[in-house]
Amino acid sequence: MKDNQIQRQRRTWRVARIGLVGLLLPLALTSTAQTPLRWNTAPVTSPSVPAPTTYSNPSSNYAQAPLPYAAPVSTPRAMPLAPGFDVREFEMLAQELVANQRVPGLALAIVQNGRVLSARGYGITDMSAAEPVDAHTVFRLASLSKSFAGTMTGMLVNDGALRWDSKLVDFMPAFRLSDPTAAQRLTVADILSHRVGLTHNAYDRDIEANADYHGLVQKLAYTPMKCAPGECYAYQNVAFSMIGDVVFAATGQFFSENVQRRIFKPLGMNDASYGLEGIAASSRWAKPHIRGGGSWVSRMPKPTYYRLPPAAGVNASIADMAQYLIAHTGHRPDVLPAPLLATLHAPVISTPSEMRGSPWRRERVFSAGYGLGWRVYNYAGRELVFHGGAVQGYRGVMAVMPERDLGIAILWNSDSSLPSGLLPTILDRAVGLPAVAWIKREPQAADTMYAEDSPNAGMESSSSNAAPE
Repeated sequence: MKDNQIQRQRRTWRVARIGLVGLLLPLALTSTAQTPLRWNTAPVTSPSVPAPTTYSNPSSNYAQAPLPYAAPVSTPRAMPLAPGFDVREFEMLAQELVANQRVPGLALAIVQNGRVLSARGYGITDMSAAEPVDAHTVFRLASLSKSFAGTMTGMLVNDGALRWDSKLVDFMPAFRLSDPTAAQRLTVADILSHRVGLTHNAYDRDIEANADYHGLVQKLAYTPMKCAPGECYAYQNVAFSMIGDVVFAATGQFFSENVQRRIFKPLGMNDASYGLEGIAASSRWAKPHIRGGGSWVSRMPKPTYYRLPPAAGVNASIADMAQYLIAHTGHRPDVLPAPLLATLHAPVISTPSEMRGSPWRRERVFSAGYGLGWRVYNYAGRELVFHGGAVQGYRGVMAVMPERDLGIAILWNSDSSLPSGLLPTILDRAVGLPAVAWIKREPQAADTMYAEDSPNAGMESSSSNAAPE
């Protein structure tokens, strides 16, 4: 009976969504400081440019063109949190997760209505040299970094230095794909929404084998494509990081310097940094842990994915993440104005595979898409802006639920997926859904990744068990 009701809800939502897309198709994806941008749903050809290659993708049910969204004129007042929402309950659950070393360390932030309800650390930073995790302990954010890349790019669009439909080759003239016309069509928005046209996670294994980022970008010229740019979704780390080259070309400053100046500093993210050097220079930081001999073993962070700063370069404390979420819930318009947030948080490509995998996604996610550095879910009828990440002994999730003006971030320093169940637990309480034991398993072999052995020990991916589920 319950399954039939859920299926009816999903069908109703999909029908409503299709109708909404039809109403919005004539609109432009706008920013606060540019001429309204219109997406072209069909390729434009001219006598001097060969017609784009036709790609076969018969198994795909992805959207074949980006969905244009317009920023709302005003933001409706958020609904209050459901009765019984008790921050102390979630803090106790976090403490239970580090008890008996189920996970070594964890940090949790909850913000609502522009206020920090909780931002605390639990457990220890390092099993071999234990110090307590606190609000200023720095964790590696892995693919949560992608939202910073989308945000930084959006700020430049806001400034008029870029457009969402700016072509990559305008900033990287030597860039090539296996289809020459595809390289000419690839836009800034395509990169940030994983619509480059490549197969998923292209060259991630090479990154894990210490390959040079710039060399892999050159290899994209010989990589088979699954679709034309903008026409299908496939998660990327190497290709996504080209947005850093665009930002450098547009500003004359390194990508990480732009983020430091435009995001970290004004938001008061005083513990945040980029790269291996950044985390190692932190006054207190959490070491990554993997399973070994039946217990947790700490390791030194690997430099591999740090070589892709836009995709995976950020380090931050939970105090930093609380301020970042306050900004992304609309309470720092001096840094992130509301129309820009609306653009960043709107889905531009459907990602139905995200409705599978973890139990909470199967049960709660009615539709899924990717925006500009963020995932966008329908979580039991409510919009949820989300991202997860995982790399060698670090995992994390963060989410914004606009309906309740709620932001949540969870960071931990192990390969276990166990703490990810905290997120749906908090969300369910926020909207008054019946309690479900989302946190119910001890870490098993399937919950961990071994960076030395696993081909999936990279970043968050819709097709990899590396993603926090």
